[in-house]
Amino acid sequence: MKLRVHILEDFKPEWLAKLRKKLDPDIELTHGTEILEPSEYNVLVAGLPGKKHLGASPNLRTLIIPWAGLPTKTREVLQEYPQIAVHNLHHNAAPVAETAIALMMAAAKSLIPIDKAMRKHDWSPRYCETSPMIYLEGKTALILGYGAIGKLIAARCKGLGMNVKATKKHISKRFDEIAEIHPMQELENILPVANVLFISLPLTPETRDLLREKELALLPDSAIIINIARGPIINEKALYDELSSGRLRAGLDVWYNYPKSEESRTNQPPSQYDFHKLDNVVMTPHMAEESEMTESFRLDELAKILNTAAQSKPLPNRIDPKRGY
Repeated sequence: MKLRVHILEDFKPEWLAKLRKKLDPDIELTHGTEILEPSEYNVLVAGLPGKKHLGASPNLRTLIIPWAGLPTKTREVLQEYPQIAVHNLHHNAAPVAETAIALMMAAAKSLIPIDKAMRKHDWSPRYCETSPMIYLEGKTALILGYGAIGKLIAARCKGLGMNVKATKKHISKRFDEIAEIHPMQELENILPVANVLFISLPLTPETRDLLREKELALLPDSAIIINIARGPIINEKALYDELSSGRLRAGLDVWYNYPKSEESRTNQPPSQYDFHKLDNVVMTPHMAEESEMTESFRLDELAKILNTAAQSKPLPNRIDPKRGY
């Protein structure tokens, strides 16, 4: 029996050819942003489908979001389609984890302001009485969200000689080979020992504004915040206030304001606050997953999950739209 799959994007011909080579011959693949009605696809691959996409085929039973996480708009529209199972791809976990470590290193070693000074032939950072660089070995990394990305971040921190703690909403054991694991209810007890705080959580009603003035104040002086998840998990004003005071450092890949048009991509402030004026902040434009290998990883993972579906086997990375993860 054929498995009909529609990918809601215009794939480049070379990428489409590569994907087809990896797919089970029983998979019938179509792609494009326009959908003919009526349609008969069983699986829809899309990150931001609308009602017209979810309702076009009476045979649709599976939605695959081609990245990690569940966008708020997608979560909202899915409430009307409880019969559709939703799954993620985790192909970007390794590149995101690498970027998280790069942001930590850049923030800990003050690489951005030192680089700026050196480009002006200014050697003064070398001669500061208090070094602008933070030593990380033996320090504690706390990872909020111990999923596919969080576990890879944890392993890399462990490799750097750091002590690793992590939080999960539901835990079955307190320790694994890498981290000491805590329920989220213990967050306030472990924030005071976090020299580096990684945010690796989905954005849900429960995690929005999870970290506010009270929580950020619990972090020790010179702690580093790394956010590669979603901006609003940390209260925008509280984060800016702490960072502008100079008490903390940060590496931020995710934000509060995004470009709404192609024209605005070169002139869109990521926040209503002046993060860009702070030397203790490293900023990147929500591109943690990017690498020369990411698209290849995505094709491999997509082919793997579609082939599993064609074999009528249970699919990995199931999401509950009601919970948001």
